[in-house]
Amino acid sequence: MPIASVIVPVLDDVRCLERALESLGDDSRVEIIVVNGGERTPAIVALERAEPHVRWLTSPPGRGRQMNAGARLARGDWLLFLHADTRLPAVWIEELERAGRQSSVLGGSFRFELDSARWWARVLERGVAARVRWLDLPYGDQALFVRREVFAALGGYRELPLMEDVDFVRRLRRKGRLHHSTLPAVTSARRWETDGWIRRSVENVFLVLLFLAGVSPRWLAARYRRSVPADDGGPPVSVARDG
Repeated sequence: MPIASVIVPVLDDVRCLERALESLGDDSRVEIIVVNGGERTPAIVALERAEPHVRWLTSPPGRGRQMNAGARLARGDWLLFLHADTRLPAVWIEELERAGRQSSVLGGSFRFELDSARWWARVLERGVAARVRWLDLPYGDQALFVRREVFAALGGYRELPLMEDVDFVRRLRRKGRLHHSTLPAVTSARRWETDGWIRRSVENVFLVLLFLAGVSPRWLAARYRRSVPADDGGPPVSVARDG
């Protein structure tokens, strides 16, 4: 049985997915499940042929729905949910093995890092680190992981149009301790570079605050769609909101 099942939801973002799979490699301790919520395009078919060790699924779109679909087939002791535009560190599986030896740890995350040399990226990274340290609230672009039996007990992700990761982490941390690794999960900075560092960061914080205040995720998703340029190239609503 694998130690970990890595579940990667993807929606029309094959280039980032290819890089994410390269970062995972082919390890007998790891099961990789890609859940495609978009069309089975020629690019996806070509990637399927190039990565035969990966289990490929299709699902209706929606990040929570896609991740739940992958989790239902997963066999690993740990479930790790990886965004297609995020890459794991080389020794991530050893980190999960260490966490697994602590019975009180039910799940956790990796350190948020952006693939940009801009000073704004460093500001965002420090802000996220402070949020995780003081609020115990990592987001989905930090490669969230959870014990498989705990995920099942929680009923998985709620299939919300936005904020499924925030909702899940808030429920998970009520059950037990989270482990926040100092190893980086490196996420693409393209959304901040496209939208503007200040504009995207302020909008992200605003959306999370509204969600925590009880505003409907459906309304938040509609607002998010209006705020993202049409040529952004990524999933329309289920995306990183850090900063």
